[in-house]
Amino acid sequence: MNQQRLFTPGPLTTSASVRAAMARDVGSRDADFTAVVQSIRRALAAMAAPGRAEEYAAVLVPGSGTYAVEAALGTCVPDAGRLLIAINGAYGERMRHIAERLRLPHALLRVPDHLPVQRRNLAAALDANPDVTHVAVVHCETTTGLVNPLTELADETRARGLTLLVDAMSSFGALPIDMAALGVHVLMASSNKCIEGVPGLSLAIASRRLLQECQGRARSLSLDLVAQQQALDADGQFRFTPPTHVVLALAQAIAELAAEGGVAARGDRYARNQRRLVEDMSALGFDTYLPAALQGPIITTFHAPPAPFEFEAFYQRLHARGFVIYPGKLTAAATFRIGSIGQLFEGDMIALVENIDAVLREMDVALQRA
Repeated sequence: MNQQRLFTPGPLTTSASVRAAMARDVGSRDADFTAVVQSIRRALAAMAAPGRAEEYAAVLVPGSGTYAVEAALGTCVPDAGRLLIAINGAYGERMRHIAERLRLPHALLRVPDHLPVQRRNLAAALDANPDVTHVAVVHCETTTGLVNPLTELADETRARGLTLLVDAMSSFGALPIDMAALGVHVLMASSNKCIEGVPGLSLAIASRRLLQECQGRARSLSLDLVAQQQALDADGQFRFTPPTHVVLALAQAIAELAAEGGVAARGDRYARNQRRLVEDMSALGFDTYLPAALQGPIITTFHAPPAPFEFEAFYQRLHARGFVIYPGKLTAAATFRIGSIGQLFEGDMIALVENIDAVLREMDVALQRA
């Protein structure tokens, strides 16, 4: 396959050096590999809890980001507890599916996908469910690109003494999150999002104190966060065969994140990408699904043109030109999505929109251009 530029929320376009890091084979029990594992864990904890990293354990779980979410929910919520899941998109719904499959006692807080979960929503749901002990929220909901107000939601859970689990899959590495300052107990992320590694490794960064309390709670053998943490702490070895090449790529990606200037610098680049994208798409006549005030820098949802526009034909023509975008994930509106993360820069956004313009003309799709 020819090299494509991926304008998606992950997998995403990676650097040549990240890909090159996978070009060697290593033994999973070799000292040099376990040293890499421990360096990754230290870096992730420091990123998630600046100044208090020793209070948190970065647990590496083979699999997609959903594996870390299921591991966290299945390990941290006790049988005598009750989980409240805030839902304003597909990834909140995924946590609901996990809770149902694991038979976790839970309640739901539903908000329309074009609106954020606000503190007053959470407070009302908690008042209506006084037996809730744990709360799960999505930080950046890639269904739409909306960023939920994590600080105010964490303020509410902290004030009530509740355990907070955050799906930061599409924000960790680009949007600032200080777990210690916020009172976040578990953060779930992935190697192949804003850290710009490759797919195959999920991340759960958790309070060490909480993990001590969760001993024996896990509802799965392979997705037992405590057992995985204890194994990694002991000697840097996974309990089961790790994705060694993915780990090496992640180590390189973390080094490149630091070289770029850290989370703030990467987030600034993504924000510049996203602003350029929206400006140029608006000039073609496209409208965003969300207002600018709710839009994050990770992925942007656009309304699709009216019929006879066909997204699949549009997608395939762009793909043939080397540009990969994302279909919509909404039921109430015809949309498509464009990511602005990964090894992409403003020039890539300009090139994408120029090619979108050309494809629209090929398809004889007329929009009201600015």
